[in-house]
Amino acid sequence: MDVKSLVPWTRSKSAPAPRFDDDGSPFLTLHREMNRLFDDFFHGFDVPMGRFGWSSGLPELDVADTGKEIKVTAELPGMEEKDVELTLHDGVLTLKGEKKSESDGPQYSERWHGQFQRSLQLGPDVDPEKVSATFKNGLLSILIEKKPEAQKAAKRIPING
Repeated sequence: MDVKSLVPWTRSKSAPAPRFDDDGSPFLTLHREMNRLFDDFFHGFDVPMGRFGWSSGLPELDVADTGKEIKVTAELPGMEEKDVELTLHDGVLTLKGEKKSESDGPQYSERWHGQFQRSLQLGPDVDPEKVSATFKNGLLSILIEKKPEAQKAAKRIPING
């Protein structure tokens, strides 16, 4: 059996997904039909593919909590700081922006462009007066300090075996 015949989807928009002979397993049949359903549904949207499946155009984030502060890093390649708006309200960090297309008219492009918004619930422990952000080489770094009482409130709980 050819390995390509095991793949339930196809990258060609004109060719249908290959059909398989059912071997009697209802779970395998359900799996194949679900794959076909999603392929048919997303076929007309021309959604760009990311590394792990469908891409939403949202910036990829890293969030680290050191105990004293929270560090958020967002990848925004091809953007400048004037294209990004950053707000912190009631413990919610919101990142908005727009990546504009570099050309007008018909074109073929695999690069994503458009508006995005991403919100992170950081909680009431962050200090809205002690926030800083830097933007360099398409990387947005945000440092949000925690309130002093929140830094002392954390208690390590021993786990008994």
